[in-house]
Amino acid sequence: MSNNRSGTFIGGVLLGAAVGTITGLLMAPRTGKETRQFLKKSADALPELAEDLSTSVQIQADRLSESALRNWDGTLERLRDAISAGVEASQKESQILKGNEVTPEPPMLDRL
Repeated sequence: MSNNRSGTFIGGVLLGAAVGTITGLLMAPRTGKETRQFLKKSADALPELAEDLSTSVQIQADRLSESALRNWDGTLERLRDAISAGVEASQKESQILKGNEVTPEPPMLDRL
């Protein structure tokens, strides 16, 4: 977007927000005093609401983290098994191609 279009868009958003706010206050079913009291109570409740939201987000993040770690551990174990099986198969195939007898060797990951 060019600067002119961005400025026009932002100006329109601000004008729309102002008109909506004024209209909402004028059409509100409460008196001005009641509306101010309601807004004050709402503002006073915001810190508690933010704390509750923060706690919920933290709990969900912990659950997701634990789940990701469990999945990662399982994936890592399967990857190790697959690499080990691939190394063993490669060694056996190499021995067969050389015409030598196959002797079992410890998996490469166990030697590391």
